[in-house]
Parts: sequence; structure tokens; C-alpha cells
Amino acid sequence: MPGMPVRHLYLARHAEPGDDGRLTERGVQQAELLGRRLSKVPFGSVQHGPLPRATETAQLVARQLGSQVPVVELEAAGDYVPHVPSPDEVDPEHRAGVMAFLADVSSAEAAQGAELAAEAIRLLTGPEQGDGDSHHLVVTHAFTVGWLVRHACGAPPWRWLGLDNGHAALTVLRYSTDRPPTMVVFNDMSHLPDELRLTGHTW
Repeated sequence: MPGMPVRHLYLARHAEPGDDGRLTERGVQQAELLGRRLSKVPFGSVQHGPLPRATETAQLVARQLGSQVPVVELEAAGDYVPHVPSPDEVDPEHRAGVMAFLADVSSAEAAQGAELAAEAIRLLTGPEQGDGDSHHLVVTHAFTVGWLVRHACGAPPWRWLGLDNGHAALTVLRYSTDRPPTMVVFNDMSHLPDELRLTGHTW
């Protein structure tokens, strides 16, 4: 219906980190360019995971926004494995590779990841509840972006795997009350020059 409020969820993977977990010089450039790209968006919030690489990226982006947008840490935007499938969940042709990739995830890590993944869906997705459209930025990690994208697309839970992102890449999801979620862009790095693209793939 015309006039129904829409939630625009902007998901950005953190910029490139070094061995110490802080952003590299390249990472700082990536974050600043991402912020410039988003500088005209009327964000209501900027949320980020608790690790330094996500925190620093969010702070650098927020400086480019030109307004007092609240910047808040969100544990559900952190770095975790959102779903560990049983072998039967995975398509046979991919089963061996998926299970090998996740073999070192402990039961405690899997349980914590599942809890955070459910919290991310609860807090970040779905139609806007207010009177008008909203725009929210979440600076997070590749697995979390993949998890939220596969949820928006109605894909099986294990298909967060393979939805990879470069550092400081942008994904935008749109949630309306009268239609399925829309993926507007995915892993978009058009704000980065060639030498700063295609870093940080994990799968």
C-alpha cells in the first residue's frame, strides 16, 4: 500500500584489519570512502559489532555523515558462526566442503552463534514500526551479512555460507509490510578504487 513505512537496512562489512585487529592504512581509506558514499543518507542509527575492526570502521563512517547519528555497539552484529548445519541439511554436492569448513566450531560456539543470529534477525529485520521510512547502518562481519541476506531471501539456514563480502562492501536490504524483503544491492564496492577492492574474502 502507498505510504506504508519502509525499513532500509544498510549492512557494511568492516574495513581491512591488520594482525593486531585494528584497521590498516588501507582499511582506514576504505572506511572513509564508505562514509563519503553514505553521507547523504538520513540514518537514524549506526550500530556495530564489539570487535575493534568493526568499532573503528563505524566511527570513521559516522564522522562522514555530518550529523549527530547515535553510534551504538550491538553484540548481535559481532563475529560469530550463525548456524552450524547437520550434514543432512546441506546439498550433497556441497556437504563435504561445508562440514570441513565448520569442523572446528565447538558446541558452545555453535550455541552462542545461534543465539546471536536469532537476536540479529529480531532486532534488525522486518518492516518499520514507526510512522515513516527509516535508514539504519550496521557495521558487522561477513558471516553476519551472509546470515541476514539468506534470511531476507528465504534461503535455507546453512546458505549464509558462500554469501561473501569484501572489506567495506555495502549490502542494502529493504523491508516493507506488504511484500517480501528486497535485496537492493549486495557486496557493492563501487565507492572503492580498484586497489582497495576484493580484500577479505573468507569462504
